Order: sequence, then structure tokens, then C-alpha cells
Amino acid sequence: MKRILLLAGDFSEDYETMVPFQALQAMGYGVDAVCPDKKAGDTIKTAIHDFLGDQTYTEKPGHLFALNKSFDDIVLGDYDGLFITGGRAPEYLRLNAKILDIAHYFMDKNLPVAAICHGIQILTAANCVRGRSLTAYPAVKPEVENAGGTFVDLEADQAHVDGNLVTSPAWPGDTAIIREFAKLLG
Repeated sequence: MKRILLLAGDFSEDYETMVPFQALQAMGYGVDAVCPDKKAGDTIKTAIHDFLGDQTYTEKPGHLFALNKSFDDIVLGDYDGLFITGGRAPEYLRLNAKILDIAHYFMDKNLPVAAICHGIQILTAANCVRGRSLTAYPAVKPEVENAGGTFVDLEADQAHVDGNLVTSPAWPGDTAIIREFAKLLG
């Protein structure tokens, strides 16, 4: 069974956490959801982002999401792919050196990496997007370009693939990013 490491944190976007976690398991992958400073059985609070015609998304409380692996116990060599959730968590997760090391590990080994919405902030902070084309939530475009990446403007329900990297702008792209990530996993 192929194993996926799913990075999440408090206020990860609910649909960008729950849907990939459950869908990838339903497809037969083993998925370990982790968060720095948390253990298996601990929970994170998710946030629901919705598009209601305002200039940006609204944010509402989501669910408690139970992690199933202790962050300190992960062994990167056990995983075939990395899924980075979006929401507000990436803005603080990218400050964690081990998170950046994880991003480098998967990108340097050319293993499948999926990042949705603001999850791309982890890749930009890790300096892993130089020379790559990718998409993200539109507000992350300046970070992508400042990190040397080429921003691809897509509808929210689409995904973009560049080599081992698949990205999507927001949770409406869950189906597309999961489909393309599964293709990369083989």
C-alpha cells in the first residue's frame, strides 16, 4: 500500500483537509495526517472558507479533525507522496524548519507532491518552486512569483501539474487535485 503524508495544522481549510484525507484512503492509500507539536489522537481545528461574493473568502469555524500520526514519529522514507493542506495553517507551519525540510525531501526526490490553496506557501518558503509552474489561491501569486515560480491562473475547480507537483487554487478543486495526485502516485 502506498503511503501519503498529509500536513495540516490549526485552521487548515476544512474541505482541503477532510476530503483529501478520506478520498485518498477510499482509493486504497494509507494516509498519515500530522501537525507539528501534536500527537496521534490530538485534534486540530479546521476553518471553512466560502466564496459569498465578497472581495475575498469568508471564514467560519469548521470541525475538529483527529490526527492519526505523531509528528515526531514520522520517517520520511516511509512515504510515497506528500499532500499539503491549505487554509491559514500554512502561514505559520512554514515557520517550522522541519516542515520546510519535509517539503525539500519530497521535492528533491521528485516524489509526488500536492499542495492546495495557501498550502503553496510552504513550498515558496522552502524555496521549492523556482522554475516551476503552479497555481494557488490568487492572493499567493506574489509569493509564487517572488520565489521564482510561474503562477498559473486557473478556475478554483481545476488543478495544474508540473512534473511531480500538482496544485489547485482552492477546495472546489479537491476532485481535480486528488485525481492528478493519484496519477502521479501511479
